[in-house]
Amino acid sequence: MADLSGKSALVTGGGTGVGAAIAAALAEAGAQTTICGRREAPLKEVAASRDNISWATADITDEAAVAALFAGHGPFDIVIANAGAAESAPLARTSLEQWQRMIDVNLTGTFLTLREAQRAIGKAGWGRLVAIASTAGLKGHGYVAPYCAAKHGVVGLIRALASETAGSGITANAVCPGFTDTPLLEESIANIVEKTGKSEADARKALASTNPLGRFIAPEEVAAAVLWLVGPGSDAITGQAVSVSGGETW
Repeated sequence: MADLSGKSALVTGGGTGVGAAIAAALAEAGAQTTICGRREAPLKEVAASRDNISWATADITDEAAVAALFAGHGPFDIVIANAGAAESAPLARTSLEQWQRMIDVNLTGTFLTLREAQRAIGKAGWGRLVAIASTAGLKGHGYVAPYCAAKHGVVGLIRALASETAGSGITANAVCPGFTDTPLLEESIANIVEKTGKSEADARKALASTNPLGRFIAPEEVAAAVLWLVGPGSDAITGQAVSVSGGETW
C-alpha cells in the first residue's frame, strides 16, 4: 500500500459509496483526510471509523462554500473531486432543470473544487488532483444524456488542467468507473424497476452485463486506482482517464 504519511487529503462526497471507500483507503495509507458533503449523518459515520478522518458540510456547487472549505480545513496535498449525482430520462423528456442539476453537481462542482485546489496547491509545488468521472465520460449511455455530457466535460477539464500543470509537481487525472455497487446504483435500479416494470433481479443483470466481467465494480476497486494515482511513483501519470470497468471501454 502507498505510504501517504504526512499528506493531507480532501474527498468531496465522502459520506457514502465510492467517496467513503476512497476516504478510508487514504486514511489507512496515513493521510490526514477530510471528507465533505451536504448531509451530516453519513459524514459523521465515516469520520468515526478512523482517527485521521474529519468532516465538514459543504455544497460543492456553491462557489463561496468551496472557498470556505479550503480556507477553513486546508491546505490539502491531495484533492479527490468525487461528489456527483445521476438522473435518468429520455433526452426528449429531459427538462432544462434536470440538465442544469446534472451539470451543476457533476461538472461545475468538479471545476470549483479543482480550481480551488490548484490555487492552494500551486504554492506548495506538489499535489495530486483526481476527479471521479465515469465510463459515461468515455462513451454514450442512453437515457442519461446530461450525466454523460457532464462526465465528458470532467474528462476534458482534467486533460486541460494536466496540460497547465505539467512540470509543476501537480498531476491531474480522472478515474472512470463502470456501474459501481453503491447507493447511487441502487437508486438507478429502483428507477428502472419503476419505469420499465422489470424485476429488480433483471434490472441488476442488465446493468451488470455492460461489464465484460459480468459484475459491478466494488468501491474499493475505485479507491485502489485512486491510491495508485496519488501515491509514490505516480509522477509521470497525468492527464489520464483511467477506466475501472472490467474492460467495458478500451
